Amino acid sequence: MIFSGQTPIVTLTLNPCVDVSYDVPQLLADQKAHALAARLDPGGNGINVARALSRLHVSAWACATVAGEIGMLFERLLRGQVDHPHLVRLDGETRINATLLQQQPRAQFEVSAPGPTIDAATLKRITAEVLALAGSGYAVLTGSRTPGVAADYYAELTTALRARNARAVVDSAGEALAQAVAAKPFLIKPNRYELEQLIGHALPTREEVIAAARVLHEQGVEWVCVSLGAQGAVLVGDEVFVGTSPEVEVVSTVGAGDSLVGGLVAAFARDANPADALRLGLACGAGTSTQPGTELFNPAQLPGLMERAEVKRLS
Repeated sequence: MIFSGQTPIVTLTLNPCVDVSYDVPQLLADQKAHALAARLDPGGNGINVARALSRLHVSAWACATVAGEIGMLFERLLRGQVDHPHLVRLDGETRINATLLQQQPRAQFEVSAPGPTIDAATLKRITAEVLALAGSGYAVLTGSRTPGVAADYYAELTTALRARNARAVVDSAGEALAQAVAAKPFLIKPNRYELEQLIGHALPTREEVIAAARVLHEQGVEWVCVSLGAQGAVLVGDEVFVGTSPEVEVVSTVGAGDSLVGGLVAAFARDANPADALRLGLACGAGTSTQPGTELFNPAQLPGLMERAEVKRLS
């Protein structure tokens, strides 16, 4: 059960994965790279958001698909990582994604695999279950679409959630994000590049990012959070907040954006003010970037990181 008195939250991951991470000295063509370290983690954007929420002591349903032998491994890796897994079985195989962290010169390489197909009947069932689990709370719709899922799916689900007084949080890109924006979700979280794709032109300055986010807010998105990497993030709604991330030694950026989303949702679900929501999100993202592979932040890091995260409201 969701904690008594807590706003219901569900995360949806249509295309989860087993994340394989390798630390390698250097990648050279036609030569074997001997890993210095390797790890396996349950992956997928919505799964990472649910993992972050669990570490923040905010209970959530983690709805995801699983398939085949890799799906069984995914289930084992997920145990203890999320509070309420809600898994739907598919034919085929859950995908494996790889992250390679090169030491010299410092670089990060990511390989994303396709996933199993979701048939129409199963997708309809998933939709009904997400709506039921979300109640009048929050549904986090994030990550890549698996074969069989149309680009307008997040938009249609957002519309259905709004009709039930629930709040959709969408972290996607491309056509899926464009169509979701038209459905007026509560929150979207593009990075700068994804926002540039959505707007149709480059946004080289923070001021231009804020102006573009304001356009989306005026179109009906309650909050637009744009992540800017090491520069931090902006949160744009009726008010505008600019956040600077605390300086940390970056090990891997995988999962940092998902942790930012987790922090925002946790704070909004607890009726925190927007400035504190952004501060918590930045601390979660920064903490995750200090961890190896797709490991997320250590909750013990957060008080110090929040003290060092700067958030200002623009007049």
